[in-house]
Amino acid sequence: MTISRMLLSTALIGALAACAAPLATAPVSTGAAVTPSPIPAAAPGDEAGLQRFVQSFRSRAVSSGVSPATYDRAMRIARYNPEVIRLDRRQAEFSRPVWLYLDSAVSDVRITTGRQKLAQLGPTLSRIEAQYGVPREIVLAVWGMESNFGANRGRMQIIPSLATLAYDGRRGEMFQNQLIAALKIIQAGDTDPEHMLGSWAGAMGHTQFMPTSYLQYAVDFNGDGRRDIWSEDPTDSLASTAAYLARNGWQRGQAWGAEVQLPANFNMSLIGKGTRRSSGDWSAQGVRRIGGGSLPNGNGSIIMPAGARGPAFLILDNFRSILRYNNSDNYALGVAFLGERIAGRPGIQGSWPRSDRPLSTSEREEIQRRLAQKGFYRGEIDGLFGSATMESVSAYQRSIGVTPDGYPTSILLDQLRR
Repeated sequence: MTISRMLLSTALIGALAACAAPLATAPVSTGAAVTPSPIPAAAPGDEAGLQRFVQSFRSRAVSSGVSPATYDRAMRIARYNPEVIRLDRRQAEFSRPVWLYLDSAVSDVRITTGRQKLAQLGPTLSRIEAQYGVPREIVLAVWGMESNFGANRGRMQIIPSLATLAYDGRRGEMFQNQLIAALKIIQAGDTDPEHMLGSWAGAMGHTQFMPTSYLQYAVDFNGDGRRDIWSEDPTDSLASTAAYLARNGWQRGQAWGAEVQLPANFNMSLIGKGTRRSSGDWSAQGVRRIGGGSLPNGNGSIIMPAGARGPAFLILDNFRSILRYNNSDNYALGVAFLGERIAGRPGIQGSWPRSDRPLSTSEREEIQRRLAQKGFYRGEIDGLFGSATMESVSAYQRSIGVTPDGYPTSILLDQLRR
């Protein structure tokens, strides 16, 4: 799970803390033994600063509902991890085009593995689907996207990683909240500090829950008394993922959406998540489902993640539910179509503009900066193209009389430079 979507309100965390159990003294069942990744040596000043933070942060954690015994026990393993800081400050030079992202997300190997897991876990997935209403192929697709079906869950100890980021990261307050949530998980007895493993940024388990999301959504589906997302058994993780989607708007019995064909005279200003219409309205405008058949029922939007020369998709409320898990259209499309392929249905039929040159980070930042200078963009200049940037691109394109598909290219940058 990405970090930005995982924060809970302070009130909710406090309410959860009020009913937290004391620190477990019984051994925690963790399945097969996993060796944590070693923590590289830190500069003496960094380690000393981290230990000062550990002492000063104790009062805040305790006032938030973490018992002194839990805090002292868990934070004994806190160390400054320079590798975590390196990863936090890393920035890719080039953005990966959507088609390359989906080539990897919906690879033949991942489809085959997903179908194998579907056969192996059929009864468990049936029970999860019956309880939460989320199709088994979607739950499997999230598992495949997040950890390659459990193969890449992460081996970093969460407490040292979160302590490092809370002390020295770019988003200290956010990670301080995550650290408190991790301590509450330990306090509830679901795992212990040594076995709480995950990614460098704190995402844990088969489907990569951040600690705050774990507190709100994790479930004990196998009934063993623990919400165990770390063991080899993925049952609790898969059920927790379904619970997350269900509580974030998943509509039982509704599709996520469909790939569609647009008519030649389609009004391209309607492209984007900001325009929502019924399937009947879209059909009346000539929008057709690829492969035939009627459009899936519901209110939805049409997106074209690679612009007017790429495929188009009608996305419904369930697509937006996936976006709550990871607020990226590319990610949600990966989940949707990996699920389609696992279930034996076709993948994306349209062609991508694979000859387009990817933009560097500096070029993407320049597009945002020039859009802002021209009065079309008010967001952060970060080179990350979310909905706000895409809508700004569309508005600028309309102003100069070109197809407003919201797709940033080197051609767009040249137009902005004039």
